[in-house]
Amino acid sequence: MSQRVHLLILLHGLWGNTGHLAALEQAIKEKHTESDQNGEVLEVLLPKSNESVATYDGIDWGGERIADEIYNCVEELREKEKVVVKLSFTGYSLGGLIARYILGILEQRKFFDNVEPMNFTTIATPHLGQFKYSSMVSSLMGALGPKLLSRTGKQFYCQDKWSSDGRPLIEVLADPDKIFFKALSRFKYLKIYANAIYDTLVPYCTAAIETEDVFAEYMGNGIKIEMEEDYECVIKKFTLPDTPPPKAAMFSRKWFAAKKPRPLLPPTAQLRFPFNIVLYATLPFLLIPAISYGLYKFSVDSKASEERIKQFESEESYPKKLVALFETLEHEIESTTADAVKNPEGAPYPVMSPDLHPIITPEQKKIARWLNRLPFEKTLAFFPGVRNSHALIVWKDKTTQHKRGESVVRHWADHLIL
Repeated sequence: MSQRVHLLILLHGLWGNTGHLAALEQAIKEKHTESDQNGEVLEVLLPKSNESVATYDGIDWGGERIADEIYNCVEELREKEKVVVKLSFTGYSLGGLIARYILGILEQRKFFDNVEPMNFTTIATPHLGQFKYSSMVSSLMGALGPKLLSRTGKQFYCQDKWSSDGRPLIEVLADPDKIFFKALSRFKYLKIYANAIYDTLVPYCTAAIETEDVFAEYMGNGIKIEMEEDYECVIKKFTLPDTPPPKAAMFSRKWFAAKKPRPLLPPTAQLRFPFNIVLYATLPFLLIPAISYGLYKFSVDSKASEERIKQFESEESYPKKLVALFETLEHEIESTTADAVKNPEGAPYPVMSPDLHPIITPEQKKIARWLNRLPFEKTLAFFPGVRNSHALIVWKDKTTQHKRGESVVRHWADHLIL
């Protein structure tokens, strides 16, 4: 008799590799070491076909490669007399968007006719794409990102024209009438983990699918935060003040008081005295060569990605890929899915101050409305006093600096329904 398997797929982010998800893999295996009450065993797959600079090749091509890995894994398990009966995804950062694309491939191939979709979880994933802010740095990143990150960069900033009617892929992924939304709505448990503050790569709004950054507005101005008892970096609930705080004049005492000091450098570069003084003194001389090398490396990797994409599109199997089939498929998808899932009730958050709030486009607001029709359970991580919380949320670097993320990883493992 064949062994029943619940297959969990873990997907890393941009420039990532399977090692970045080591903490997630270890936590879930320690939590579920034996068969459950239904006699099912957990198998964890960490795809390797989309590592490092291969993540430049786009959400779609990354998804196509990983989908092939999933089918190969299912076949290998079958040869060992193990049958996949349940499927779960957890995607970190870019991996969450790739996972949502893979769902469209699996739906198109009727994968879910024989496999039950269980948990779909994203962690610090830019569901609304990347935002722009009213700053020179943000404008520079918005101009360079789509050019230096190849196909993925264009899709991150919604500057691609992926569909037949010229819409960006991130918008198509959220459209209730399309195959991706339909497949996502099949999952029993939809969960989101987002950093409440200090995620400089995937800020709160895009990770939590919200259009108001209440933490930027109210942090230090009356917001009350209660943490989970057993998970010290996970927010249990937060309460906003009855009235919005008055806006402090720039460079006033209140303005300076609201600016929480954070480390200038990442944890690995935070040296003790007197070595930190030496590092700060040499930093200006190191900065220009570092930036020059970075731009050169991005440019070379982006051009290599463009060549790979051309190769993919010239292969005989290309017409069978979802990226090529979508134009005909989109006319066949039923539109009833949008009516099957109703909008959750809830009062809107107060209006944000323009200097604190990201510039969210009408298209991104539409994407948020669409995705929030689904019953996502949203969990927020809280890491005050850090330069960038993006890597901490998955304990990406298993060092003492990132160990604070362990509580979020444990929360994820403890609440995954198998």
